[in-house]
Amino acid sequence: MFDAIKSLLGLGPKVDYADLVKQGAIILDVRSKGEFSSGHIKNSINIPVEQLSRNLGKLKDKNRTIICCCASGMRSGSAKRILQSNGYTSVYNGGGWMSLRNKI
Repeated sequence: MFDAIKSLLGLGPKVDYADLVKQGAIILDVRSKGEFSSGHIKNSINIPVEQLSRNLGKLKDKNRTIICCCASGMRSGSAKRILQSNGYTSVYNGGGWMSLRNKI
């Protein structure tokens, strides 16, 4: 149970997000359009989590690494589960976008 909660919050093993980005990872910001417009990571893609299932076509390569982020890590955890359940193979919950920005 505790491992599931840690995974949901992106608190699992240390991940080198900077290296993933250097290798071509997509940063997917799943906050609302308004939240995204008030600040975001450069070159990130914004698809609000509630619209993600309808917009999977924007993420064509299911084998490309995707790092999800939001404000705190909860919505990005949901986005990670949505992507994995739709066949995306390399998905990470990067947590809050401001924290993720400091890691890359």
